[in-house]
Amino acid sequence: MKISFYGGSQEVTGSCFLFDSGKTKILIDCGLFQCPRFCDLRSRDPFPFNPKDIKALFVTHAHIDHTGRIPKLVKEGFSGKIYSTPPTKELAFLMLKDSLGVLEKEARHHKEDLMFSEEDIDSAFKIWEGVEYHKIIEIGDLKIRLFDSGHVLGSSMIEIVLEGRKVLFTGDLGNPPTPLLNNPEEIRDAVVMLVESTYGNRIHNDKKERKLRLERIIENTMQGKGVLMIPAFSLERTQELLAEIDDLLESGRIPRIPIFLDSPLAIKATAVYKKYENYFNKEANNKIKSGNDIFRFHGLKLTMTTEESKAINEIRPPKIVIAGSGMSNGGRILHHEKRYLPDPNSTLLLVGYQAAGSLGRMLQDGAEEVTIHGEKILVRAKVETLQGYSSHPDREQLMEFISKSKDTLEKVFVITGEPASALFLVQRVRDYFGIPAEAPRYGETKEI
Repeated sequence: MKISFYGGSQEVTGSCFLFDSGKTKILIDCGLFQCPRFCDLRSRDPFPFNPKDIKALFVTHAHIDHTGRIPKLVKEGFSGKIYSTPPTKELAFLMLKDSLGVLEKEARHHKEDLMFSEEDIDSAFKIWEGVEYHKIIEIGDLKIRLFDSGHVLGSSMIEIVLEGRKVLFTGDLGNPPTPLLNNPEEIRDAVVMLVESTYGNRIHNDKKERKLRLERIIENTMQGKGVLMIPAFSLERTQELLAEIDDLLESGRIPRIPIFLDSPLAIKATAVYKKYENYFNKEANNKIKSGNDIFRFHGLKLTMTTEESKAINEIRPPKIVIAGSGMSNGGRILHHEKRYLPDPNSTLLLVGYQAAGSLGRMLQDGAEEVTIHGEKILVRAKVETLQGYSSHPDREQLMEFISKSKDTLEKVFVITGEPASALFLVQRVRDYFGIPAEAPRYGETKEI
């Protein structure tokens, strides 16, 4: 079998991997390249393979850097089946429809043709099938199964079996334990593994410390009568934050305060989460069975319309605003940052990965001035980072996951991480397990 690396290779975005058995070609993920633009120019390039030759596309999860070019793939001739779990299918539909609006704005601004249309999205979902974990799918000479990766609702690892040899593609793994999802399933017999490395060279905050820090940041912002701005990814991060804040309120650890979920996409995604509560872990399900709606609590207001979003300005601080996008590269969070970043009493709380080139990364790296909507904005607000809210594992969790298959592994490919992170994990796998490992670059093809 050959594996070709056409995205997510020594970089985080653009996930796209071609598996070729010699008889059958399948694709895993077809994501958007991102940063500094929402749609990086490379996303518009022709695919380095013929979409008509691909028999099936497997989607690990709904984030746009894993799904964003699927309509383009269909537009350019792919006519096979698309497979994912049912919640991934529903969430991906929301994400792609939402991203089209952003793509239209960028295309107008840069005077470019639109990469794909709403009709192309609809065409993709006509050939998209939802399948449950562990069901065997036969595509030519390949047998494929999905396993729970614990990253976001419905996210999957993908196991490919050819002549008894198991290749495991981890997709994005979760960062257990979480308030909502199960831990990633243990895989103990992979022969070849493609493993993510977003935080392959870092250690997360302890989960208890994370929650305590969230509590302290909320309390400090309230005492200073400021605004706590939280740029949040619409999938998982937002729902996890809502569950954590609900718990802090229920236990009396923070007083009641106006809290706004100012993201139509996150509001719609949360509705999908509620539909698939059977995918939640035991703790979350027990809370729900006891009558606790973990996504709705006193003081929380969902602002779907533009008018409702603008009305947030009329509410005097202190208040909390959770809005997309997670890396501040678009969305309603920019309006709040433009208004409150100059306020020394306010706080910007970053709770996830900030890609190089994004506004979120600039703020995380200590920028004293940023440009938002063409205006220079002074940064006087405090900028805090809680890495423990990442839905990706850290280096120790990654090593623990890999170790489960160390007796059978012949090769490890490290993917979806910036070079420093990916190469650090490569060396660690070599040193600790004695397993051949490498981090391929874009366009490379490897025999396994």
